[in-house]
Amino acid sequence: MTAGMSQVRKRSGLYAWRRGLGGAVVMVGALAIGTVGAAPVAVAAEGQPNQWYLDAMRAEEIWKSTTGEGIKVAVIDTGVNSSTPSLKGQVLKGVDATESDGEATDDYTGHGTSMAELIAGTGEGGGLRGLAPGAKIIPMRVATEDFQGSGVNEWDETNAIRAAADSDAQIISMSLGNQFLSAKQKEAVQYAQKKGKLFFAPVGNSAKKGNKPEYPANYPEVVGVAASDPDGEVADYSQHGDFVDIAAPGSETPFWCDETFTKYCVGDGGTSTATALASASAALIWSANPDWTANQVLRVMFESAGRGDDWKPGTVSNYLGHGLVRPNAAINRGIGKPGDPDVSPLTNERTTAEDSSDADAPSKDSSDDSASSPPKPGADGAKDTDTDTDTANAAEDSGDDSQLGLILGGAAVVAVLAGGTFAVVRKRRTA
Repeated sequence: MTAGMSQVRKRSGLYAWRRGLGGAVVMVGALAIGTVGAAPVAVAAEGQPNQWYLDAMRAEEIWKSTTGEGIKVAVIDTGVNSSTPSLKGQVLKGVDATESDGEATDDYTGHGTSMAELIAGTGEGGGLRGLAPGAKIIPMRVATEDFQGSGVNEWDETNAIRAAADSDAQIISMSLGNQFLSAKQKEAVQYAQKKGKLFFAPVGNSAKKGNKPEYPANYPEVVGVAASDPDGEVADYSQHGDFVDIAAPGSETPFWCDETFTKYCVGDGGTSTATALASASAALIWSANPDWTANQVLRVMFESAGRGDDWKPGTVSNYLGHGLVRPNAAINRGIGKPGDPDVSPLTNERTTAEDSSDADAPSKDSSDDSASSPPKPGADGAKDTDTDTDTANAAEDSGDDSQLGLILGGAAVVAVLAGGTFAVVRKRRTA
């Protein structure tokens, strides 16, 4: 933890897990994977015993109401191995956007398969139990810096996003990112929004190495996901700024060690894992409310997110966004109002109908890497917080999902109030 972070983070005291696994940040190259703890700093382990967040999120209670059935999640990643015990029968036909030799089910690192299992794994054979095991996965394979093939389509990620937008998936989960704004990718993201998709991406793991905004999480149409640890704190590697919309568990989590799929490792899965779990949370809420739009699902996710008792109403944290995902509070406690089906809670703007043209939309400015630049009131792309969340709800629920410290309890685990890192106006910028 850096000295700066120590001034804005406090332990909740609600959870006894201690972090014993380090991990160097790996976020370089063209399209980088958001896992922090790589094999050299992880330990071989069984998957399920290390899925601490399932208890913290009260998964068993959620599954009595819904398991995510009827929801499809497009996983844009390194491919998804459909043959692992936990994913048999869970993976639908996908797209190999690299257009090289291989299929969407050829995972060349194990990363995409890990994300898919975190979302929809059945747990068979000792594999990972997905948070939304009733959901189905549509794999979209793209090339990262680890891809060894040749002749890769240079627009593979853009094509994958468009393919996901045109698919039957309601949710797009992309646990990848880089620091480069792409006009084509931005257009693809806007296209996905017009098609009614809910898009999640990691904010990145380089908080201690520049903390520069990453894409696609930094587009206003994409839900930027930060990572928390078992104490309910924002992870010290998780990037922070106005691009953070919500947070989910990302530290001390299991994942496949490599492309051989012989064992799981435990480490800081980072904002990659957090993105997968946020996507799974959305799948659960959407499954329980199949008539809702993406806007309504996301609005309820925001309003039911876990916050501290001293989190001021109508504010958004640069570290945890609207708070920590809490699908049980939304599904079984009825917290959160779906609101207007056609207005995005990310931009407070009316979303365009599916058959509209690909006109330019507000976007974040790649030329300004500062997460603290003040917004221009009323400017295009500025994002005002408009939550109806009652902080009394968070306090009332402190005996529910906060049981294991995942949800902020009596003391705000991210004490950014004193540091002035809350803002009533979201600092969305135009590109």
